[in-house]
Amino acid sequence: MAQITSHRPRYAVVDIVRGIALMAMMIYHCFWDLAYFRFYPVDVSADLGWVIYARSILGTFLFLVGVGLVLGHGRAIRWNAFWKRFAMVTGAAIIVTIATLILFPQTFVYFGILHAIALFSLLALAFLRMPVWLVAVLALVILVVGWGYSNPFYNERIPSVLGLWTVPPPANDLVPLLPWFGLVLAGIAVARLVLNSSLGPRLAAFKATSWPLRGLAFLGRWSLLFYLIHQPILLGVIYPLSLAVHPGLAEQNVAFLNNCQSTCIAGGTSEKLCMRYCQCGLSGVIDNDLWNAVNSGAPNANEQMQLDVVTKACSALIYPVGPEPVLKPAP
Repeated sequence: MAQITSHRPRYAVVDIVRGIALMAMMIYHCFWDLAYFRFYPVDVSADLGWVIYARSILGTFLFLVGVGLVLGHGRAIRWNAFWKRFAMVTGAAIIVTIATLILFPQTFVYFGILHAIALFSLLALAFLRMPVWLVAVLALVILVVGWGYSNPFYNERIPSVLGLWTVPPPANDLVPLLPWFGLVLAGIAVARLVLNSSLGPRLAAFKATSWPLRGLAFLGRWSLLFYLIHQPILLGVIYPLSLAVHPGLAEQNVAFLNNCQSTCIAGGTSEKLCMRYCQCGLSGVIDNDLWNAVNSGAPNANEQMQLDVVTKACSALIYPVGPEPVLKPAP
């Protein structure tokens, strides 16, 4: 088949929505960093409101992946452009994996948002010419199965890429096929319906005229670059500040986690469950200001009661865990 180079004009509204999602993502990561370095008292990775916020951002990005595929390849797949974009996203995903493997070897990103976008974009090409109603039905089925079914088989790293786990493997970012590929298909179905309706020309005619909209559209066009640089910039500001305000905090947290995990694993619990247990324990110590009790090794009656509460609550997350690890930092 000959490659067709003509394609639809760029839709400013799509770039603007993507830009808004990028700003929302930056806000989330900013508060995640602030919480990690004890400038913000809420665990954004576990707080329900923050979890909903983060998943809404993720869903928006993946929905826009489907929309973008229709806009760029709906008339005919522009293979050169597709493979160029695919190589860029895949390369960036590999960089993220390598960097997180060095910085966070126990929770490195082995299938995060960039990995998902690369794979989902490739899989979604098969759905660009499928009847719209069938694409919509498949999207719904994937979403329902992904959110409604789980099995312990998918708890390990390799099968977890499909989703359906009961307890996710430890990872700083994990975006499995189910249910999230369903939102890519939903984006394809909605984009095709809109472009074939009277709304399509109106959206194509929309222009970013004000400076805020132009700024958002600019971010939307350079989304991959923004994704790669925003977190290093945030950490470049917050981490040095934490060293001045909370000296020794990072070393203290790492020492606590290392000792807790080694004790937990020595007790016969799997590395994956020990990671979850110890992260929970660290949050409990920080939230209840129990560092003195942990470091001294001789808590008073009230501190011991609080430590017991934290230990039991974290043990409940991974039951059965066998012998309960001791919450104390490395010597």
